Amino acid sequence: MAVRVKLRIKSRASGRAVETSALVSTGFETEAPQLLIPLPLARRLGLYPPPPDAPLVEFRTAGGPVRNYVIRDALEVSVLAGDREVRPVACDAVISSLEEVLVNDKLGEALGLVLLALGSGKWRFADDPPEKVRSSEPPSYWPS
Repeated sequence: MAVRVKLRIKSRASGRAVETSALVSTGFETEAPQLLIPLPLARRLGLYPPPPDAPLVEFRTAGGPVRNYVIRDALEVSVLAGDREVRPVACDAVISSLEEVLVNDKLGEALGLVLLALGSGKWRFADDPPEKVRSSEPPSYWPS
C-alpha cells in the first residue's frame, strides 16, 4: 500500500473538474508544484491536445527518460478528506502516458500532506493534531 489521497482537480482554462485518487510521490521532484495526469484525464479536463505554448519536457525517471507536455499553472487541486477539504493550490499539469495521477513533492507540501507510514498508507495534514492518522484511498486508474 502507498499513500493515495482523494483530489478535486479543476482545469483553470475550461473550468471542468474531476474527483479522483492520486499517488503521493516523494520521488517526483521538480522546482514547482506539479500534478502528473494521464492522457484520458487531460482530455476530460480539456487540456489535451495541449496549447501550442506547452513545452515537451524530458523527465528523468527510474525507468529512464520520458517526455511529457507541461502546461504551466493549468490546474487547481484540493484534497478531499472526509472531514475536510483543503483549499485549492495552483499547479502545473504534466500530461503522461501513465495510468495513475501523481502528486509531486512540491504539490504535496503545498497541500499540507505529511506522510507517516508509507507501507501501510498512513498520513495526516500538517495542521492535524498529532493523534490524527488518515488512511490511504484506493487507487484510481485512467487507462488509455
